[in-house]
Amino acid sequence: MKHWVALAASLLLVPLAGGGGRAETTLRVAFCARTITSAAAPFAIANRMGWFKPGGFTVELIALPGSTDCVKYVGTGEIRYALPSVEPLASLRPQGVSAKVFYTAYQGNVYGLAVPADSPIRTLADLRGKRIGVTSMASGGVPVARAITASLGLDPERDVNIVVVGEGAQAAALLRTQQADALSLYDTQYAIIETLGVPLRRMAAKDIDRFPSNGFIALDETLTTRRAEAVLLAQGYAKGTIFAINNPEAAIRILWDVLPQTKATGKTEADALRDDIKTLAARAANWRLEKAGVARWGESSLDNYQAYLDFLEKWGVIKQRVAVADVVTNDLVADINRFDAEQIAEIARTYDAPK
Repeated sequence: MKHWVALAASLLLVPLAGGGGRAETTLRVAFCARTITSAAAPFAIANRMGWFKPGGFTVELIALPGSTDCVKYVGTGEIRYALPSVEPLASLRPQGVSAKVFYTAYQGNVYGLAVPADSPIRTLADLRGKRIGVTSMASGGVPVARAITASLGLDPERDVNIVVVGEGAQAAALLRTQQADALSLYDTQYAIIETLGVPLRRMAAKDIDRFPSNGFIALDETLTTRRAEAVLLAQGYAKGTIFAINNPEAAIRILWDVLPQTKATGKTEADALRDDIKTLAARAANWRLEKAGVARWGESSLDNYQAYLDFLEKWGVIKQRVAVADVVTNDLVADINRFDAEQIAEIARTYDAPK
């Protein structure tokens, strides 16, 4: 199995060009989606600006189908860091995956259900007997869909049918042809689908919006023996996040320059830029600290996490109670925030991106 994981990882490697000069090492980080989108802009920006250089590394992203795979790769030691949602970590920690979230990247819940704008499905209760599409069965959208439907008194194994619809254009096509009735994807995928001409209507679920989503995870041992590296990785990402929020156009242009495959084909540059900025804006809403009422980049609201873990347990997504201290730590956050956030914002505002 380890051989298979290592082989798969090598096939899914997505190199990010550094900010000039050769780095001493390459740090592989799992990005928990098959497709690298503008949500990856903070990594590209940090590499371009040289913010990982003090640690002697640049970052390579590994595109994986979903958060479950990301947690498993960290658990086997094949990948040192990943950016998954917390549900699979909560499920796998009792099975021996000794890892923690040490930086919350998405303070608001990026997941949730959506239907076509003209769908006859008006309430969550209308989902009985419907097909709910997810990017993959390893996606965080799966436990979210199961928890939401269970909270409505539905049996997620019998009363709804969770089907794989993929990402982007494939998901849009299956929704358009009514091969899926609803979606359990996430913010950036919903933005992409709408740019493809399929207007969506989000389905509100009680309390879901305040629950945290994805964050950097690493094994407990890694956070002890490689603390400085983990801090610098998260700090570079935080700086890239601030940059992207303050200059979305420059963020997209840097992303395109570093990862040319992220630039859409078959569109004018103006249309591609507009669509990617829309996708970035969808994610930026959940990057913001006020979403969770925290004050520092990467800080985890332990109350929000515990409420989410309790929600997942109540509705059978995780099978036993998980204490927040077992899966989340703020121990590195003070060190991660040892930089001038306003200075980074000013760098972004005055940055002349390549065109």
